[in-house]
Amino acid sequence: MGFAVIKTRGGEGIDAPLIQVEVHLANGLPKFNLVGMAQTSVKEARDRVRSALMNSNIEFPAKRITVNLAPTTLPKQGSRYDLPIAIGILCALGIVKTAAVQDCEFIGELSLDGQVKGVQGALPAMLACAQVQRTLVCAPNNQLEANLIEGSCRLEVANLTAVIAHFNGQNRLPVAHGTGFKRSKVSNTNDGQSKPIGEFDRSPRWDDIIGQPQAKRALQIAAAGRHNLLLVGPPGTGKSLLANRLVSLLPDLNVAEALELAAIRSIKGEQICPMQIQQRPFRSPHHTSTALALTGGGGNPLPGEVSLAHHGVLFLDELPEFGRKTLDVLREPLETGDVHIARAARGVTYPAKFQLVAAMNPSPTGDFLDGRTNPEQTLRYLNRLSGPFLDRIDLQVEVPKVDNFDLFAGVVASLPAEEGIQTTESLVTESGMEDSAIAAKLSIAVARERQLCRQTRVNAELDGAELINVCDLSHDDNAFFRQAASTLKLSIRVFHRLLKVARTIADLEQSERVQREHLLEALGYRCVDKMIAQLSSS
Repeated sequence: MGFAVIKTRGGEGIDAPLIQVEVHLANGLPKFNLVGMAQTSVKEARDRVRSALMNSNIEFPAKRITVNLAPTTLPKQGSRYDLPIAIGILCALGIVKTAAVQDCEFIGELSLDGQVKGVQGALPAMLACAQVQRTLVCAPNNQLEANLIEGSCRLEVANLTAVIAHFNGQNRLPVAHGTGFKRSKVSNTNDGQSKPIGEFDRSPRWDDIIGQPQAKRALQIAAAGRHNLLLVGPPGTGKSLLANRLVSLLPDLNVAEALELAAIRSIKGEQICPMQIQQRPFRSPHHTSTALALTGGGGNPLPGEVSLAHHGVLFLDELPEFGRKTLDVLREPLETGDVHIARAARGVTYPAKFQLVAAMNPSPTGDFLDGRTNPEQTLRYLNRLSGPFLDRIDLQVEVPKVDNFDLFAGVVASLPAEEGIQTTESLVTESGMEDSAIAAKLSIAVARERQLCRQTRVNAELDGAELINVCDLSHDDNAFFRQAASTLKLSIRVFHRLLKVARTIADLEQSERVQREHLLEALGYRCVDKMIAQLSSS
């Protein structure tokens, strides 16, 4: 009779709880039982493990095999338990020394010929293993994720034969250590540094925007305080272009944020690029996306777009086309910063602290009261957005048409007559556009630093009590703001959010107190409310 316990990691959202694989070999009729709230994909490990052992020249035991995945209260799914189950059987048979594997954790899928394959969602398990300072035994396919964790230890095994030889001291494998990742450098958009000559940067650039001063101002406010933003205007006015430039104003992710986002992407099965791991995500789902695609779900709940946009931007173009019910599922994540997916057997919580940026036309035909639609049709179109959803959008900005195509005025002015058309790099340099991008990002960085020093988080995350402390209005300004909110019939939620916007405007101006002009500017960013009020009164 043999018994062995092998350590591995399960999956519970972005957490990886410790799972003990208990293997018991007993005399009796040959049978392979796998228990411990194992789903079908885990129970299929019986056939994979049997074939992998036999094809690795190991006689499969003709015994009663019982494998228990403890704790039994946690559901298990996936093929990650194949390798630890096989190692447990080998230890119970005495082929591998049990003492040799006590300080290791195992994760990996087995092919029928004994090869070890990488698994989806391995990064959370690697992080948890590194925290307890154990060595993780995994497939070479998971090397990219494992390297992201500085100081982690791992053994990369290609097949079961290599595992047996290593732990029996016959052919020791080198222990690989995670190198972490260095802060990535992105030219112009992130740190103002230029790329080498001849290397053209095609990433979205802040300097591409000429004109639309109010929208650009709103983008800077949104970036400084992590406020939600809605751009409203006719087709072709640059709404999508503006939204795509927001990421270029945001500071890079720190190490903890980058690893948290990488863990979410690992669970989803998306490829992780180490060179871009500290860039904030920009997710732009199509308006045909379902509520399930946005929030996540499925039988084995996977993260949705709101979680994949964690610490970054979720851009919803053609906002009313998503549908009212689809958009309303975003209301809770916008407030709480996470999304809880409940199923009959289990519930999973994924982080979803994203910044919402949306764009829409003011009417079904594209322009507001253009004569092609009547007020009732336009109001019906705008009412596709529920009031509670609109309340959660801090900045609502109108993006009007550009007259006389002066969008190109800045570029044309920078062209010397004797040289004619120049490259984009020379245009940017000679027109002084790089300076505006650097200045915008610097002012945002300074404003964010003021917020972090004052309250340890950005203004959009302030609660009611903190808001009172950081927005110390004078008696007259307080009375003015309350009167304005009453006249405009604002909800308490909108009142608080506009106060946060005013605080961010003050931080951009490096003002210690929120002044009357900051309140007035914040009140001006509610264009959809004004449109609905105008249509309702007509």
